[in-house]
Amino acid sequence: MKYITSLSLWIAVSLLLFSCSKNGAEFDASGTFESVETIISAETAGRLDSFAIEEGQLLQADQLVGFIDTTQLSLKKRQLQAQIDALLTRRPEMAVQIASLTEQIKSATRERHRVERLMRADAATQKQFDDATSNVEVLTRQLDALRSNLRTTTSGLESETQPLVSQILQIDDQLIKSRIVSPMNGTVLTSYAEQYEMTGPGKPLFKMADISTMILRAYVTGDQFSQITIGQKMKVYVDKGAKDYTTYDGTVTWVSSKAEFTPKTIQTKDERANLVYAIKISVPNDGKIKIGMYGEVRF
Repeated sequence: MKYITSLSLWIAVSLLLFSCSKNGAEFDASGTFESVETIISAETAGRLDSFAIEEGQLLQADQLVGFIDTTQLSLKKRQLQAQIDALLTRRPEMAVQIASLTEQIKSATRERHRVERLMRADAATQKQFDDATSNVEVLTRQLDALRSNLRTTTSGLESETQPLVSQILQIDDQLIKSRIVSPMNGTVLTSYAEQYEMTGPGKPLFKMADISTMILRAYVTGDQFSQITIGQKMKVYVDKGAKDYTTYDGTVTWVSSKAEFTPKTIQTKDERANLVYAIKISVPNDGKIKIGMYGEVRF
């Protein structure tokens, strides 16, 4: 009878110790899992002609998930391009314009050479040679003036087209921004819009996060703080049932330099500690860790 009583006492004590261990006494710190959440917003105004987003959906970086109506932008771009084309049709054809004068200069130059040869043979006068030379010079000045005028006209037309070209570039930028693209690999957490709704610049469309790696924000006491270093490896435990934990390898990526009051939902190794330090532990996610879940840490 005495043996049975002792055995019962031993079992009771063992269960009590196990219960205390399960409740966190065996762990050095605890916290909740979080991730870097990104809100994707519209960059231009219009109707959501396409928006294929579902919560929980996995997205790849640069994946097209929708687009905003671009009808007005396309029409405006076509109008601007027509204005540019109309201006450019007034651009003078320099080669055609100067062709006649160029031929006249060549002919006048040949005539001067002919007169020069005749003058050497005393078959032409100095005045004839001077007249031929003057004719070449006059035609050359006319050609230079024509070229200058043509360049001025062309430059003026190009200056008129520049504002139109800038407007087209702005429209091209808006057309690009009308495409709704995932900026990274991640999971859709929340959708804020539906297809065919009107949207505008800055209006949130959906929220996503890369949950392939989770961050456990845990809290340590001042006594533990000196033991923590960035890059330190730790064991992270996630409750998977009444009597068991899933164990993960974690790495400290950030340590707060300021103490804060202990959050009400967090247990620390020293429950009397009023001030704690936050740390972030990076944990590879096998798909079972969810945002907001509790995690325990052992140094």
